[in-house]
Amino acid sequence: MNLKEILSRAAKEHWATGHFNASELDQMRAIVEACKEVGAPAIIGTSEGEAKHLGYAEAVALRDVLRKEYGIQIFLNADHHKSMESAKAAIDAGYDSVHIDLSAKSFEENVHGTKEIVEYAHLQPTTYNLQPSIEGELGYLRGESQIQNEKIEVKPEDYTDPTRAKEFVEKTGVDRLAIAVGNIHGISLDEPTLDIERIKAIREVVPEEVTLVLHAGSGISDEQICAAIKAGIANIHINTELRAAFVNALKQSLKDEVDELAMYKLDRSAIQAMKELVKGKLKLFGSINKI
Repeated sequence: MNLKEILSRAAKEHWATGHFNASELDQMRAIVEACKEVGAPAIIGTSEGEAKHLGYAEAVALRDVLRKEYGIQIFLNADHHKSMESAKAAIDAGYDSVHIDLSAKSFEENVHGTKEIVEYAHLQPTTYNLQPSIEGELGYLRGESQIQNEKIEVKPEDYTDPTRAKEFVEKTGVDRLAIAVGNIHGISLDEPTLDIERIKAIREVVPEEVTLVLHAGSGISDEQICAAIKAGIANIHINTELRAAFVNALKQSLKDEVDELAMYKLDRSAIQAMKELVKGKLKLFGSINKI
């Protein structure tokens, strides 16, 4: 099954695929191992910063190696790419999917730029002769992918409007739509409550073949996550919780093993922490034993 088929199945069966960010080989391997162990498809994301650190071609090569080694469905997504150049670079490199995030621009500019990437992906021959899945974003997500020791206020104008969502999808031709329904990047002191009724309203007007995506899943309660999936969310992004799990475990290793110099030994507990978190999220999303 390709990514579109998996996402379609998730939507129809009311479970969600997990999307997990990585910037190193060990982190990618931890995600894939977790997915392999619970029988879930693996979607690995690299933000613009992560892709710049890892390298587009390198990320694609690692995906291919991991596919061969683990024998499961592994997809690579260019997450939150905010420039046309970087989105096209990911397509050219052979990414399975690109998230072009122009949500900070006007509706018209967002439509124009997103449509350009959709057309580029569909017409531009790539290294792997793939036709990448393209995700657009409508609505504004506040915060950053870190632990934020403050309350983040979500304003009424931040939310995705169902009518605009329908128009956006029709005009751009995207395969997936990231929406703003009270979710924020990072983990704040007071995580906003998701607008479940808004998710339902968007799902009702957006064609069923277009997947609804929930970014910034870190910090949202299990109950809210389950309600969002039931309402129509079929893909959930986790990043900040992964970063925190990795860094906190690594800090403890550095504290406990003061004489150790081999980094591959020092980060073992960090990788394990990531792996366990991924498995827990996949179980929450209902995506175990789906491959």
